[in-house]
Amino acid sequence: MNALRAAGLAVLLLAGAPAVQALEILVAAQESSPALQRFLVGLQASRPDDRVQFSRAEQLPAVADLPRDLRLILIGPELLDWRQRSVEGPPTLVMQVNRIEGRQILGRRQPLGITLLWGDPPLARQLNLIRLLLPQARHIGVLYSNDSAFLVQELRQVTPAGELEINAHFWPNTRDPRVLGRLLDQSDVLLGLDDPHLYNPHTIKTLLLSSYGRRQALIGPTAAFVHAGSLVSTYSDQQDWLDTLGTLLDRDPATWPHELYPAHFKVMGNTRVALSLGIPMTDPHQLEQALQRLEASP
Repeated sequence: MNALRAAGLAVLLLAGAPAVQALEILVAAQESSPALQRFLVGLQASRPDDRVQFSRAEQLPAVADLPRDLRLILIGPELLDWRQRSVEGPPTLVMQVNRIEGRQILGRRQPLGITLLWGDPPLARQLNLIRLLLPQARHIGVLYSNDSAFLVQELRQVTPAGELEINAHFWPNTRDPRVLGRLLDQSDVLLGLDDPHLYNPHTIKTLLLSSYGRRQALIGPTAAFVHAGSLVSTYSDQQDWLDTLGTLLDRDPATWPHELYPAHFKVMGNTRVALSLGIPMTDPHQLEQALQRLEASP
């Protein structure tokens, strides 16, 4: 009898508990693609109680006309530029934007209601990757342009004092390899910034031939360049992004930060490059775990 009373009480308590309200989530991008469709399927699967919709940019209404209780996920810098033009609008998460694109669109502003999920690897994480994989490297070579100069300042701020030295060279003319040569002569490893003016299909051959000709590795700037011939980089895949989005969507948007890098990430390495340079390539999963421990430590 007591068991029945307890069960009845539990039913009453559950009936009186406020229902968790499903979220309306709108994902917008310039165009659809197979990769984006896979992302949408994954997002809906990870949030079965919410309603996930997709819209092309050209179909979007004015920002101010969107419901305030909507959760807006925008893909790419063009959509960031569209969103930042209005002070009104629903809480917004912006993906697939790197630091340089964000600076070009927003300057130093941090508009209310917009959270930037940076797509390029965090500089501190890339430095830790160098420390783990190339512990003998002390002089870190960095090329920068006018667009990425601010990243060099941030890189110096996160560099362990007395352990690593940032050797940064301005490369205004990528057709002139002399700057690159001087930098490599003074460095142990080349760390790439996600700067499309410097790292692109037209420059990657020169960068790789010059660095590997001196038996020096190129780290980063992104996982795409690992496929092209750089040694290693951290990156976040679809599941990492879904985990990050899930954490944010479960929170009150008022607590969302202005910007963040995903806490979930992976390591991609090029074993052929490692072999040719005589660098022992640690298992990527072991590198991920070691990086996570470093980031968790004070």
